Amino acid sequence: MRSANMAKYFQHMSAKPQTIDEYLAPLSKEKRAALEKLRRAIKSVAPNAEECISYQLPSFRLGGRLLVSFGAWANHCAFYPGAHPVELHKDELKAWDTSKGSIRFQADRPMPATLVRKLLKTRIAEYAAKPPVSAAAQLAAAEPERYTD
Repeated sequence: MRSANMAKYFQHMSAKPQTIDEYLAPLSKEKRAALEKLRRAIKSVAPNAEECISYQLPSFRLGGRLLVSFGAWANHCAFYPGAHPVELHKDELKAWDTSKGSIRFQADRPMPATLVRKLLKTRIAEYAAKPPVSAAAQLAAAEPERYTD
C-alpha cells in the first residue's frame, strides 16, 4: 500500500463514521465495490433491516437486534454473519478464510451474492427461533445480585 493510500486508510479508521455511506466513502474503489455488492445482497433478503454503525463497522439491525456487519481492513474485506451461519455453511465457505462468525475475502474476489443471501437467511432463521432478550433481562443476567431480593 502506498503511503498516500496508507494515510487515507488510517484517516478512515480513525474517523468515526455515522452512516454506511460515510464508512465506504474513503475506501479504495475495489473495496467499496465489494462492500456495496455485499450491502445490496443483504438488503435484498432483509429490506426492512435498519442500516447502522456498530463497533465502528457497517451493520444491519432487524427488530432491534444486530443482524450482520461487514468491513474493510488493510489486506482484506470481511463479512460477519455470526457463528451459527458460518458453522452451518462451512463446506460452502472453504474457499474463504473463516473464523467463528467471520468470513474474510479479497476485494477483487467478493463473495457471491447467492452465498451472502443464504448466510443471511440462516441468520434470520436463527433469530426467529430465539425470542428477543429485553434490555432488562440482559442487565439481570449480567448482574443478578443487583436485580434480586
